[in-house]
Amino acid sequence: MEDRHVIETLGKVKVVIENGEITEVGSSEMKYCPMFHAMHKVDELNEEFIRKNINFRIQDFGMCTPDRVVEMDDLVTVGISEILKTNMEKGNIDCVVGVCDGAGTVLMTNPRVVQGVGGRVSGLISTTPIPEVIKNLEETGSVVLYPETAELNQLEGLKLAVEKGYKNIAITVIPSAMIKELREYPVDDDVNVYIFVAHTTGTTREEAEMVFEYGDIVTACASKEVRGYADEIKPYYYGVKVPIFCASEAGRKFLDVRLEKIGKPLTTTDYPRDTSDSPHKLI
Repeated sequence: MEDRHVIETLGKVKVVIENGEITEVGSSEMKYCPMFHAMHKVDELNEEFIRKNINFRIQDFGMCTPDRVVEMDDLVTVGISEILKTNMEKGNIDCVVGVCDGAGTVLMTNPRVVQGVGGRVSGLISTTPIPEVIKNLEETGSVVLYPETAELNQLEGLKLAVEKGYKNIAITVIPSAMIKELREYPVDDDVNVYIFVAHTTGTTREEAEMVFEYGDIVTACASKEVRGYADEIKPYYYGVKVPIFCASEAGRKFLDVRLEKIGKPLTTTDYPRDTSDSPHKLI
């Protein structure tokens, strides 16, 4: 069976992992990220560092291998998975629809699985089934939609979550036309759908407007258009180097719940934002 996983990371760099080995590393116009500089003292995101970072993920928690760890505790102070984990623990979210390397589309109801699946993986573009990963997820109570193909399809995940009776469903997704479909999918009045948009580097102006129109939480990443559009509409946000924007009042509530838990200042609308230590170049 083919074992091939494609992710985009560190400034929309395409990385291919096959049988636990990196077989392809692309390039990116983004050469500096303040988060990686703070964590790893890295001044340039070159191919050598990208390979080193991806190999660390493979060795540390088994990304894209049968050794994949699917349950984790918080990794950073505020990220998408941390926001989701905290709000699931608080009872504000009862199901998360996401994607996992080696499994594809997954319905998750365990907060530690939500963290484990999303915490250290960037944009997952495609993946193939890894039986051990699927088994581990299912043992946590998660539902893998396509165990034979590991297809990525959050819209079908939303449909299944609704069928199963979940009422507060969060979905993690990268910018694509599917976001509009997710928002417009008909649900009963007692069902709430929340859209968390990550990995926005490289989005167009049209996509940036779309994610704010239909999403609830939007990460800035190294996106020139997301940051620029946010500066125009001035949503609530948290963070200086890599902001997280609230595209809705529900998104603001989720983000503030996480911030309150860790004792950080709540979301703000202080503009202009501090851009003195942003990723560069923005894409």
